[in-house]
Amino acid sequence: QVQLVESGGGLVQAGDSLRLSCAASGLMFNIYRVGWFRQAPGKEREFVAAITWGGGSTYYADSVKGRFTISRDNAVNTVYLQMDSLKPEDTAVYYCTAARSGVIWSSGGYDYWGQGTQVTVSS
Repeated sequence: QVQLVESGGGLVQAGDSLRLSCAASGLMFNIYRVGWFRQAPGKEREFVAAITWGGGSTYYADSVKGRFTISRDNAVNTVYLQMDSLKPEDTAVYYCTAARSGVIWSSGGYDYWGQGTQVTVSS
């Protein structure tokens, strides 16, 4: 059974940092691309960042480029999302997701999803 478990969310002030983690089990993690998406209340789920199976390539939404960093440690089946200079508009539930192939920026291009972790940024 595939499981993706997010952690690290919380309530912070604008300008603060958070690091999200996504722990995977039940799949050959080191052959999957992993992504982070987020969904704010009343809005559609949107792409945040992704990293290829070996970590050689990373992709970011324009809204987070330069502030967020995605990385992975295949030895412990975990992907991280370091979020710096957080803004109130970053407030959302953040989801970890994994795929063998498919469109990187589309939620439809992913096979497995975690339950999400809430990030709230106050102004």
